[in-house]
Amino acid sequence: MSLPSPDLDDRRFQDLVDDAKRFIQRRCPEWTDHNVSDPGVALVEAFAQMVDQLSYRLNRVPDKIHLEFLDLLGVQLMAPQAARGELTFWLSAPQAATVTVPVGAEVATPRAGNADACVFTVEQALDIPPASFRQLGTATAGQAPALITERFLAGEPVVCFAQPPAVDDSLLVGLSQAVPRCAVALRIDCSLDGVGVDPRRPPRVWEAWCGESWVACEIADDGTGGLNRPGEVVLHVPAGHTASLIGRRRAGWLRCRVVDSAPGQPAYSASPRVSALEAYTIGGTTGAVHGEPVAHDELGISDGTPGQSFTVQHTPTVGSLRSVVVETRAGGAQTWDAVATFADSGPDDRHVTVDEVSGTVRFGPAVRQPGGGVRQFGAVPTVGARITAGTYRRGGGREGNVAAHTLTVLRTPISLVASVENRAGAVGGVDAETLDNVRLRAGHWLRTQDRAVTARDYEAIAAAACREAGRIECVADPSGPDGPGLVRVLLVPRVRDVREEDSWRELVPTQRMLESAARAVEAARPLGVRVSVSGPAYQGVTVVAGVEAVKGADRQQVEERVLRALYECLSPLPAADGTRPGWPLGRALRLSDLYTVAAGCQGVESVSKLQMYPADLSTGERQAPTERLHVGPATLFLSYRHQVAVKKAR
Repeated sequence: MSLPSPDLDDRRFQDLVDDAKRFIQRRCPEWTDHNVSDPGVALVEAFAQMVDQLSYRLNRVPDKIHLEFLDLLGVQLMAPQAARGELTFWLSAPQAATVTVPVGAEVATPRAGNADACVFTVEQALDIPPASFRQLGTATAGQAPALITERFLAGEPVVCFAQPPAVDDSLLVGLSQAVPRCAVALRIDCSLDGVGVDPRRPPRVWEAWCGESWVACEIADDGTGGLNRPGEVVLHVPAGHTASLIGRRRAGWLRCRVVDSAPGQPAYSASPRVSALEAYTIGGTTGAVHGEPVAHDELGISDGTPGQSFTVQHTPTVGSLRSVVVETRAGGAQTWDAVATFADSGPDDRHVTVDEVSGTVRFGPAVRQPGGGVRQFGAVPTVGARITAGTYRRGGGREGNVAAHTLTVLRTPISLVASVENRAGAVGGVDAETLDNVRLRAGHWLRTQDRAVTARDYEAIAAAACREAGRIECVADPSGPDGPGLVRVLLVPRVRDVREEDSWRELVPTQRMLESAARAVEAARPLGVRVSVSGPAYQGVTVVAGVEAVKGADRQQVEERVLRALYECLSPLPAADGTRPGWPLGRALRLSDLYTVAAGCQGVESVSKLQMYPADLSTGERQAPTERLHVGPATLFLSYRHQVAVKKAR
C-alpha cells in the first residue's frame, strides 16, 4: 500500500465558504442575503473552489519538496545537539609531577547487551599539578587573617575559630600552588571539645580564593564531620582558583568558614582544634562532549564540476566538521573551511558547506547571472583530487543525556589515572528536528519575522534558539508605576526524571542555554523593551498521603500510581506526549488540588490523610504543613520526597 499523503491544509470547499461568510458578517453586516442565488455568494463559491484546488495540490507536495520550499525561506531542519557534561579523573595516588588529561580522551558508559556504549570526548585539556600544605591561618569575623604556620609546624595545636565560634570565622589553608579544576584531599587531625555540631550537617562551607572573591567548593567527602574528628576532606576546587598573597605569603588559598545554622541545625558551641594537616591533589575535572571522534574519513574523488557533493560515513556530525582536506594529484594538500553559506564566497575561496543531519559536504555552485554570465561561488577542486573529511565527532541526540556516575569506562588509557566518573548528569542533548516541528516553526517564523511583540513571539524565538529547553514561559515583570516594565523569559531545561532527588539542580538552565536564548530575544525585541532571560524559581513541596485501596487491588501498585500522579501534577515540565501541561507558572497550590489527584488514581477507594509541607530543595528541611501555598509570578513547584501509605479498605 502507498504511504499516506501529508495533509498540509485540511480545509475543504464548504469550510472555505463558511469561513468567508463569517468574515462577511463581521466586516459587512449590511449584507444579509447569503443564499446561493446571490451574485456575491456565487463569487465566494468560485474563489473557494479555486482555493480548494490549490490546497489539494499543496497536499500532494512531497516532504522533500516541502523542505526545499522552506529552505528558500531560510527555514532548515535543525541538526541534533550534543550533550555536555563534566568528567572527574581520579589519580591512582598523589603524584610528584603534573598529570595531563589530553583533549580527545574518550570516556564511555559500560556496554549493556547489544547496545552501543555512549562515548564522550574531552574538550579541554586538564592539568593535575601536585600540591602540598604550605600555610595556615585563622580569621575571626570582620578581622584580617593571622598566619600561624610556624607555630603549627612546631607542634602547637591550632584553635580554628573564636571561642565560641561566630558566623564568618575562618580557617585558612595555603597550598603550594593553585589547583584550578582539581580535586584536593586535606587529611586533618582534629577534634572538637565539648558539645559540637551534627557531623552530618555541619554549618560550614569550604571556599577557594579565585582572584576577586571566595568561591564555594563542592565537598565530595568530609570524613571529619565538620572538623569534629580526624579524617579526610575531599574538595573540588573551582576553575578560577589562583595563587595570591594573604599576610605576605603567596599560596593557593582555601578556607573553611562558619555559616548561619538552618532551623534545627546545631551550631558550633566550641571551636575545633587542628593538630596536623596534610594536603595533596588526587584528581581533576574537565568538560566533555558527547560524540565519538572520527579521525580519517575518505569522501571520494573530485570530478572537477561545480556544486559536487560528498557524504561522510558517520552521521550526524553534531557541528564538529569544520574543514575538509583536498589532496591534488600533484601531491599537495589543501584545507577547505566549512561556512554557513556560499553567499560571500568568491571563485577562489576554499569553502564548503556541511549538512550536519545528512552529513553532506557540498562545494560551491556556479550560478547563471541575469546578464548571461556565470558566477562561481567558492572554488572547485581539480579533477582527480582526493577529498578527505577533517576530524569530526559522530554523536548527539538525547541519548547523550546520561545520568550521573554512568561514564566510568576510560577508553583512552592515561598514565597514573585510575578511574573516571561524571559527578552530575550530562545535559543539552537534543535529537534532530522532525519534519512536523520544522513546519510548526516555519509558521511561527512567518508570523513573527524574527520580531517579538507578544509573549508567544518571545517564547517561539527563544525555543528556536534554545532547543534543549523543555519549557519556555514569557511573563511581564513591572518595575513600578514610574519605570518601564521588564519582559522575563524563563527557561526550564528538559531533564530525564523529575522524581530524582537532585533533579532541581538539573532544572537550573546552563550558561550556554541562557546565552543562546538571550542573543535571540535581544535581536528580536522592539526598541525600548527590556528583556531578562533566566530560569524560574522553584518551591519544593512534600506530600504525605494515606490512602485506602479498593478490595483486591495490589497495594504496591496503588502506591506507585499515587506517587506518579503527584509527581506529574507538580512537574514543571509538560508530558512528553503533550497530554499534560506543566504546573501553571505562579499559580497557588491548594490541598484540594492534591486530594483530587490522589483520589483519581486507579485502585484508590478513599484518601484518609493528606498533608502538604513546603520544603527547602537544597537542605531538605520541611516547614509546617499548610493548606494553601502561594508563590511568586516566576515560581514553579517541584516535588520533593513524597510519602504515600496504602492500606486496605475496611
